[in-house]
Order: sequence, then structure tokens, then C-alpha cells
Amino acid sequence: MQVFAIGVDIERISRFKNVNKRFLNKIYTKIELQYCLKRNNPAQQLAARFAGKEAIIKAFYDLGKILSFRDIEIVNDKNNIPTVNIPLKNYKTKISLSHNKDNAIAFALVIK
Repeated sequence: MQVFAIGVDIERISRFKNVNKRFLNKIYTKIELQYCLKRNNPAQQLAARFAGKEAIIKAFYDLGKILSFRDIEIVNDKNNIPTVNIPLKNYKTKISLSHNKDNAIAFALVIK
């Protein structure tokens, strides 16, 4: 029997327009920052990845596991699909990120 959990989060993009370096380094990995900050609208990418991390944290919390923001790395694969790197083995994590002009949303599925 598979055990699974889901998580979802939505963030206002405007929250990520003037964030300071301390906040960025507390939440994101170097690879995530390189990806987000080279985009035309970095705030959209930062908000989407933040929502993704929150959704993953919520899903793992439901399974009794505690993760921090920096434990989670969301990167795009060769097909530009977001994938998740986490330090926990025996778990498969799938994520969907989306945004419009004002909001970013993420949905996470974790399977053990």
C-alpha cells in the first residue's frame, strides 16, 4: 500500500518584488536564485518556488516529517518541468507550479 500526502499554497507575487538578500538566502538555494533572478520577472519565479516549498512542507508535515525551506530545492529538468530535490530517501515528490499577474500557486504530491 502506498502512503501519500498532498500540499497546496498560494502567494501574492507583489510580496516578492523587493525582498532583501537575507530573505533570499534563507529560503532559496544558489541554483534556485540563479534561475529566478535571470528571468524577466523574478518575483513571479520566486513566489512560485516559495509556494512550492510551502506546499511540500505541508505535505511532508502530514507524513510526520519536518523540512525547512533550504532542505527543498526546486529545479527545472531538461524539459523545463519543475522537479524537487529533498534529503529524504524513499519518497517521490511531484510538484506543479503556476502563476498569473498577481498570484503564484503550487500543488505538491508526496508518495512513500
